[in-house]
Amino acid sequence: MTFTRSLHAGLLAAALTLAGHAVAQDKGTIGVSMPTKSSARWISDGDSMVKVLKEKGYKADLQYADDDIPNQLAQVENMITKGAKVLVIAAIDGTTLSDALQKAADKGVKVIAYDRLIKGSKNVDYYATFDNFQVGVLQAQSIEKSLRLKEGKGPFNIELFGGSPDDNNAFFFYDGALSVLKPYIDKGKLVVRSKQMGMDKVGTLRWDGAVAQARMDNLLSAYYGNARVDAVLSPYDGLSIGILSSLKGVGYGTPKQPMPVVTGQDAEVPSVKSMLRGEQTSTVFKDTRELAKVTANMIDAMLSGKKPEINDTKTYNNGVKVVPSYLLKPVSVDVSNWQAVLIGSGYYKESQIK
Repeated sequence: MTFTRSLHAGLLAAALTLAGHAVAQDKGTIGVSMPTKSSARWISDGDSMVKVLKEKGYKADLQYADDDIPNQLAQVENMITKGAKVLVIAAIDGTTLSDALQKAADKGVKVIAYDRLIKGSKNVDYYATFDNFQVGVLQAQSIEKSLRLKEGKGPFNIELFGGSPDDNNAFFFYDGALSVLKPYIDKGKLVVRSKQMGMDKVGTLRWDGAVAQARMDNLLSAYYGNARVDAVLSPYDGLSIGILSSLKGVGYGTPKQPMPVVTGQDAEVPSVKSMLRGEQTSTVFKDTRELAKVTANMIDAMLSGKKPEINDTKTYNNGVKVVPSYLLKPVSVDVSNWQAVLIGSGYYKESQIK
């Protein structure tokens, strides 16, 4: 009798524990809208968000929009309809979501802009990103160091590429880079032979590597018949690969015609391999695992009535309000430190690179 009673008591306690665990592990659904699967970087972001949300007891409704604006709008509106408690949105075009976000606000759904600022809406609660101006600074410093510009070397020929003009980050990357490069351009130590400067001239819609490759082809044929290009500012690895293909097509990457300095961003595997082959010079690593953690912490704080941790209240004005932000630090990566940064941190396995 005592044994039976003890068994029943034990089973009841176990059942209550399991029930309590189930309740703790079901805090609701978070809508996660990512722009595209065409970049390995965004796949990593999505995977990281699902992982950290699950660890914190949330379900993730992860959707990719295939770089199609109406598709992303429909996905976001569907997330609101299905009862998402918070929306995490990496916008394709940061200016097109105002109506959808008003619907979210009307239902009490909070919104976090993820790595790309959402413009023109008062209904953006927080912004989780990297220090995007510093990304551009790091890219330009790679050029500065490789060409030994601080030592007074030069003049060198350089061409500039920008990111997608509908992505607010692209302007920060460009402005950060120009804060380092423009003094050298003004002194004549760096020469933009095409004279193409400013995001209106150098932007690359949708971060498309094929578009960058075609533009580099045109620049080389129009301005570099008898001249060498010594550096190319590229804001993203996917563009860098296209730029490098163009350069190889006209004979760069040989002992007689070494590659120019070519920058990048996101530490994507093809670009890390390219660096090890002596082609791309550097990239900028942004640890998406850390960005996912910051975002999940923001979600937890908001849904428990606390204020999320932020470290920037001035930089990111979306045209309607300054969006309180948390900025993570980017890291410059080249052949000297790639193993320590990318393998040492567990972001990649060495077998993925070699």
